[in-house]
Order: sequence, then structure tokens, then C-alpha cells
Amino acid sequence: MHCSNKYFGNFAVLPPYNNQHAQVVLVGTSSTLPTVLTTGYTVTYEIPGNTYSVGKTDFWTYANALFGVTLADNIGLTGVGLTGNMTFAAGTNFFHVEGIPLTPYTDANLVTESPYQLALIKAFDGSSNLIASTQSVIPVSNELSCVSAGCHSSEQNILNSHESVSGFNPAVKPILCANCHRDNALGKPGTAGTPAFSEAIHNKHGSITNDCYKCHPGPTTQCFRDIMKAGGMTCTDCHGSVANVGQTITNGRQDWLDEPTCGATACHGSNYATEPSKLFRNSKGHGGMFCSACHGSPHAILPTSQSNDNLQNLTLQGYVGTLNKCVVCHGVNPVGAGPHGIMASVVDYQVEPVAENKLYDAYPNPAVEKTTIPFDISETTDVTLNIYDTSGKVAKFLMNRHLIKGSYNVTVTTIDLANGIYFYTLKTGDKTFSKKLIVSGK
Repeated sequence: MHCSNKYFGNFAVLPPYNNQHAQVVLVGTSSTLPTVLTTGYTVTYEIPGNTYSVGKTDFWTYANALFGVTLADNIGLTGVGLTGNMTFAAGTNFFHVEGIPLTPYTDANLVTESPYQLALIKAFDGSSNLIASTQSVIPVSNELSCVSAGCHSSEQNILNSHESVSGFNPAVKPILCANCHRDNALGKPGTAGTPAFSEAIHNKHGSITNDCYKCHPGPTTQCFRDIMKAGGMTCTDCHGSVANVGQTITNGRQDWLDEPTCGATACHGSNYATEPSKLFRNSKGHGGMFCSACHGSPHAILPTSQSNDNLQNLTLQGYVGTLNKCVVCHGVNPVGAGPHGIMASVVDYQVEPVAENKLYDAYPNPAVEKTTIPFDISETTDVTLNIYDTSGKVAKFLMNRHLIKGSYNVTVTTIDLANGIYFYTLKTGDKTFSKKLIVSGK
């Protein structure tokens, strides 16, 4: 999520500046692999229902004073507007647009923030024929809560607290914080001897609060909204305390560039690691696809509590959550292992009266190359089905879907599992069922 000031007359933390990446995939067949398409195609973007920004924020009034540039109405710092073509850089396999000057206010409502709007992305071939389109959430919020959270009486009060800083005049406004405080999010080096912006903010507030929503968007926006939050995690589980965030920058960590990684031993492990020296949002994996193409963005790992986050994968595969239906890209279920060593599973569904939620014995069990796990769902609900090893670690992700009532058979390849004892667990709403599975014969 990109957060920015709404008003820029006093100071600026971040300007309107959203980014979008897109990859275009030619679906494979039983004899061909999927292909990520690159040159010879055009990809466009637009935000239906949000066609202008001037008047929704006063950024354009102060852009010159803050950034030294004169901008046309509704054009952002990189020269792009709310509609246009994405660019394709040689040597890459994706289209992108940086610096969309988006505000969280739609044309129809200039009062209430709409932080989870949808971008419409279209792909055209060399003859200008539309070949594909998708809707991707483009999150943005003005909920920077320094004043509204009750911490500071006014923005001027914040500036006045800098009066002891040599050469700083809180009456000379507007002020770009990054001119003094290094900010890697803006690519601003700051001034020597002055702490980075994130370092200063977190060190200052670390002894006061561990409520990240005091600054980040926010009690209303709820930018941390994903499956990890649904599982009971908080910001500090990954980032540490507010004080820790600041202290690690003091110790040499680069804010915005060095962040917690999925592949950490305490998290998902090396089989789920991002690319070396790359953030999750910039990392690619299976077939050169961005990790976020299947899993969603940081703080919005799928499924999330926001319907717009889930819409793209719901449209592609028919259910929300991680994009894990192999046929979406491959056209068929591949026989080999996919991302993270996961083998494709086949789901057979039958509509029939079901009295209760129930998990049945897998067959065959012991399993050598594959097994089938039957279960019943008596009402439409969210369902997860996974195989765990004896230590409680997930050995194979099978399902995380919103299913309608009926009987299901999930056929799972087990040839990639080591011989031993496992447990397959079905979760439906607030109920959990588990049975033993033995893998042998290898």
C-alpha cells in the first residue's frame, strides 16, 4: 500500500506515487510450456472511477516548492497520469508503470477514502487486438495519523519540535522531510549526520507505542489485512517492535531495502526464499513469475479481508487465495513439481446432500505415488486442506478455497514426499479434522 499526505502546505512525507507491474502469460498446452510474453505487445492501465487528482489533494500547488518541478494537472513526479501505457524495459519480462498520482478518493465520493480501488490492466497484440485484461487492486491511503491519532496537536507542532535543529526554520514551508532525513522510498540521501526518516520516527516513538497504526494506515484503512493477520500475527511478529525497527537502521540496516524475508529459518525456510538481495515484491520464482503474481503483495498475502485484493485470483481460478490452480497458466495439470516443490492436485466435486462436515480415510494408504483424500462439506464455507509432517510443519499445501457444499475427492501426488508418517488436516470454519497418512515404497 502506498500512503501519502493529503495536504502538503506544511510538510511532505510521501507524494501521490503508486506503482503497478504486469506480466502477460501465453497459456501452455499438453505439449508446450506457458510463455511470458514481452516485446511486440502493449499493456495499458487505468483506474475506472478515478480520473483526476487535482482538487482531491493540494499536492500540485506545492510540487514545485517540495520537489523543484512544475507538473501539469493530474501528472505525477515521473510524468505519468491516471491512464496510459505501461513500459517494458529490455532484459526484463514484465511491464510496469511507476509514480501513478493516485488519491484514495473516487470521482463519486470526495469525502470518504476508498483505499482499495481497482486498476484495469489491458494487453494488446501488435495489431492492437485486445488479448487479455485483468483487475488488480491499487491500494492508496492518506491516513497518516500523526494528528488524527491524537499524538500531535497539529502539523505545525511537529515542525516546531525541530526548533533546536541548527539551520531549521519551522516557519519556512512546505518542507520535504527527506531533504534532511534520508529516505530510500524516495531515493533521497538526506543530509550527513541526520538520521534516516524511518530511523528517526521509529526511535522517537519506540518508547511510546507499539501500535503501528498510530502512523501507518491505519485504524480505518487496515493496510495489514492478509492471511497472516487472519492467523493472529501482528506487525511486530515480522518487523520486531517499533524501537527495534529504528535501532536496526541505526545499526546499519537500509530502511525500505532490507526487510524480513520469507525464507528466514524462523519463517517458511529456504524452499520459500526470495531472490538474493531482493525484496519479496521484486522477487521472481516459478517460470520467471513474480512471487506476488501468485501470492499477493506484502501485507496483502492472499487471501485477504478485502474483496478487491482477491478478485484477480478469483477470476482466474474460480476461488480466492494463492494462485495454485496449475491449469490457469499451463492449460493442463503438469506432471512435475511446481513452485516450492508442490505437485498439482486434482479436485473432483459432486453436488449431493451432505449431512455434516466429514473427513474420510485416504486411499491408498500407505501411499506410494499418489493418494485420494475424500471429504464432505455440509455448507458453503472457507476450506483449507494440507498435509503436515510429525513436527507440525506443512509438507504439502493442498487447498485454501471458498467451497460450496458437496462431496470432494482431492487426488494428491505423494512421490515428492519422503517415506514416513504424515497427517492430513481439513479446516472448515471453526472445525478441524485430521487423519494419519503413511507414505512408503520409495
